[in-house]
Amino acid sequence: MHLGSGKNMKLPYYLGCLLREAIPGGWLRWRLGRVLARAQRRKDWDYIQQRVDYYCRLNEPVALPEDAPRLGEHTRKGMGSVYYFDTQEFIRWFDPMLRWRLFPGDVTFVPEVPGIVKSRPIGGDNTRSVLLNLDKVRHFTFLKDRIPFREKLDRAIFRGDVNRTRKMHRIRFMERYFGSAVCDCGIISAPQDECPPEWTRPKISLWDHLKYKFIMTIEGNDVASNLKWVMSSNSLAVMPRPRFETWFMEGTLEPGVHYVEIRDDFSDLPEKVAYYSAHPEEARRIIENAHAYIAQFRDKRRERIISLLVLEKYFRMTGQRTERHE
Repeated sequence: MHLGSGKNMKLPYYLGCLLREAIPGGWLRWRLGRVLARAQRRKDWDYIQQRVDYYCRLNEPVALPEDAPRLGEHTRKGMGSVYYFDTQEFIRWFDPMLRWRLFPGDVTFVPEVPGIVKSRPIGGDNTRSVLLNLDKVRHFTFLKDRIPFREKLDRAIFRGDVNRTRKMHRIRFMERYFGSAVCDCGIISAPQDECPPEWTRPKISLWDHLKYKFIMTIEGNDVASNLKWVMSSNSLAVMPRPRFETWFMEGTLEPGVHYVEIRDDFSDLPEKVAYYSAHPEEARRIIENAHAYIAQFRDKRRERIISLLVLEKYFRMTGQRTERHE
C-alpha cells in the first residue's frame, strides 16, 4: 500500500527554500571558490565537466545586452514561485551585480541572447539555451516500484491534459486509442469543448500507473514531465523520439536502450506492446538501463556542484568572470 499520489510533496520543498533564504548570501559567495576548487579534485570531475558542457554549450565569448537584469534584481514577479526559488538557490552564490537573462516556463524556442531555461529544443543550434534544473519539485520525481514487469498488465496507460494550441499530438493519440484494448487512455483536464466528454477520467496516483507494463510519456508543452518517474519504475516508458530536453538530458536517451520508441503518429504502439509483452527479458534490459540512467541524478551534492558550474561558465562566457576560482 502506498500513501499519497507518489508526487513530491510541496510543503517540504518550500520549507527547504525558506531555510536556504535565511543563509547569508555573502557567506555563500565566500564559499564559492572553495567549493569549485574542491570539485576539480573529485574522481568524477571529467563526468561533471561533461555535464556542465552539455547544459551550457557556450564555447565562445558573447556579450549580454546592457539592459540585462542583474542577479540582485531577481524577484518572484512574472514567474511561478518554483522558478524563483530554483534559480535563487544558486544565483545567491554569485556577485549580485552580475547580469543574466532568465526565461521561465515551458520554453520551446532558442532565445536571441544567452539565457537560463528549463527546457530547450534538441535539434538545431541551441547554444544560447543554457539549462538549469528548474521546477524540479514537479519534474524530478522518482518512485520505488515493487511490482516486477512480468506481473503487470499487458497494456499501456495514458493520463494527461490536452489543448488544441500546444498539445494537439495528445488529442491525436486519444483519437486513435481511446476505448482500445491496447491502452487505458484518459484526459484529466481539458478546456471546454476541446475533446469529447467521455475522454475525461478522474486523476489517479502515480502508483496506480505502475500496474501497467507500458506507460505513455507523451510530450506536453515541452517535455513529458512523467518521464523521470516512469524510467525509475519497473514499467517501460513509451514515446516518440523527444523533441525537447531539460536537466534530464532527454537528448542523450537511446531508443531501445532507455525507452521504447514509437512513431510520431503512434501507429505502431500495438506492435511494440505485443513484442515486449512476449519478450520480457528484453523489456527488463531496457528497464535496467533506465534505472542506471536515473542513478546519475540521485547524488544531490554533485547535482549542486554541476548547477554552480553551469552558472559559473555562463557568467564566464558572457565576459563577467575571468577565472573559475574568482
